[in-house]
Amino acid sequence: MSDNIQKVNNIAALQNVAIILLAIKKAMNRPDYLPGLVVVHGPSGYGKTMASSYAAANLKAYFVSAKAIWTRKTMLQAILDEMGIPASRTTAEMFSQVCEELSCSGKPLIIDEFDYCVDCKGLMALTRDIYDSSETPIILIGEEMLPAKLAREERFHNRILDWIPALPASLEDAVKLRTLYCDKVKIADDLLQKVWQISEGRARRIVVNLNKIQDTILAEGQNVVDLKDWGKRELIKGEAPAIRRLS
Repeated sequence: MSDNIQKVNNIAALQNVAIILLAIKKAMNRPDYLPGLVVVHGPSGYGKTMASSYAAANLKAYFVSAKAIWTRKTMLQAILDEMGIPASRTTAEMFSQVCEELSCSGKPLIIDEFDYCVDCKGLMALTRDIYDSSETPIILIGEEMLPAKLAREERFHNRILDWIPALPASLEDAVKLRTLYCDKVKIADDLLQKVWQISEGRARRIVVNLNKIQDTILAEGQNVVDLKDWGKRELIKGEAPAIRRLS
């Protein structure tokens, strides 16, 4: 098995990937009388972006990541760039281009970091209009408070088919992330379990800690490490470093 295939298989096997894939397929195959917006929500670092990026590639969906500086025009521009379609001059024409492509292709649209759009009613309304005009599933990825924010917008809320909570990374996920990201150092199971516990289920933090261990051990000229070898060296917990006071 090649390294690329191994990496793809390990990403595919993460539990949040399976959850998001199932939710998107459900929206794609829904009856005409059901709405087609899906919300995936959870704390930062749970691997939502990794999972949704894989799902987009697997299902040939369009994937964009919202930005704090987005306007309606720049949002449409980003979607058209993802579609590989040259943007027309006006916002109205760009809107028509996006809706036509979604409607004709049947490909879902995934919008990551949708919290940025919720903070701007113009982008919320634009997302709703894109859905209404194309009737294509749109998957909205955001933080754990995203459902509460969307609940305040009834016209948006009643178009949602499903709410999908992202799950914290399991120890099994951590094993797969070790295979995916630590190819130069063998990290023993006892140290991996420590990483998983300290990372509190955040896939991103697991990866950061695995990378820190690998870099440290390589710098020491070693290629194997267990919990005893690591000793009292720190791992990243997501807390701000303590202030060091000069005596």
